[in-house]
Amino acid sequence: MQLKVKQRIALSTCFFLSGFCFSSWASRIPTIKTIFNFSEADLGNLLLVMPIASLIGLPISGWMVSKFSSRNPLILAMLFFAASLLVVGYTTNIIALVVAVSVFSFCMRILNIFMNTQTITLQKKFKRKIIGSFHGIWSAGGLTGVAFCTLLLKLDISIQTHMLLVTLITVLGAITAYFYLLKNDKSEGGNKIKLGKPDPFIFYLGILIFFASVCEGGMFDWSSVYFEDVVGEEIFTLGYFTFMVFMALSRFSSDRVIEKIGMQNSYYLSSGLIVLGIAIVILLPYLWPALVGFSLIGLGVAAVIPMIFTSAGDSKKYSAGMAISIISTYGILGRLLGPPIIGYLAELFSLKLAFLLFLICGLMLIPFSRKLFTLYEK
Repeated sequence: MQLKVKQRIALSTCFFLSGFCFSSWASRIPTIKTIFNFSEADLGNLLLVMPIASLIGLPISGWMVSKFSSRNPLILAMLFFAASLLVVGYTTNIIALVVAVSVFSFCMRILNIFMNTQTITLQKKFKRKIIGSFHGIWSAGGLTGVAFCTLLLKLDISIQTHMLLVTLITVLGAITAYFYLLKNDKSEGGNKIKLGKPDPFIFYLGILIFFASVCEGGMFDWSSVYFEDVVGEEIFTLGYFTFMVFMALSRFSSDRVIEKIGMQNSYYLSSGLIVLGIAIVILLPYLWPALVGFSLIGLGVAAVIPMIFTSAGDSKKYSAGMAISIISTYGILGRLLGPPIIGYLAELFSLKLAFLLFLICGLMLIPFSRKLFTLYEK
């Protein structure tokens, strides 16, 4: 087997495990809400811890990009990512929960930067586009995590046993992948954040990933709660599971779709699918219409973030790793600020009306993608 194929499999393993861990957390949010007797606002407060931890990670991640190749930070973050879930599963102390969620969020930032840095470097070894497939594998890992959680809920397995199993699987997988990941991929230039007027190219990519991440993060954290509280389904992972299935399908096919209709039209298509899906979920909060709505949202959201990370490699001001680090700050803020805002809106109005935030974010993809492609034309 060629070395580049082994490297692709190892990196795919990391993407899979990252999605698996994240969906294991997201699927158990209703369980955590019940254990700690949280209101929607209380849950929003807990979720707000995540962007704060991610912001703390901004200078640290920038320093790591400038000092290290991606392999060691990636695997170290993966191990702590899994360990934090073990604490989430076993703790009944609110302070320990907050610390664990903070570590989880910080490690997620490091993973996103260094995994995507590896994708851009590895892409150069292949003739066909492969970046979308890695994000498809992340979604497949997320889908597996949701399916695993659904099975354990059916069998009445505790959150403690669930998170122990997730941690063991992740640690074993990460250690195995370590030996085949890309080495010595640190860029020699463009590794420092330059103060001054924001680079328009990076800025528009950041705004696009912010809006996409509000939608994606909202689905991760609130789809199960929506299905339990609004749709009224006992198996509350159904909405999240449907979202992840169609997200994975879309990401595996996104490279071909982009080649066929172009990246700009792909942004328009994504926007339309997100808006239509959210409208169905809000107007028809019943089982089958809601499943259709969540499937459309999954199809729409899926391609946006891989397209943005692909474009990050075109930055003239920063190395791929530093561009991804800066853009990821916008993305993580969107993914992690969106869910607590939904919690506060749900407390003030209703969860159904709070979902209008996702519709607005979906619409915003159109004007800002136009701004981005105006820069490409210059």
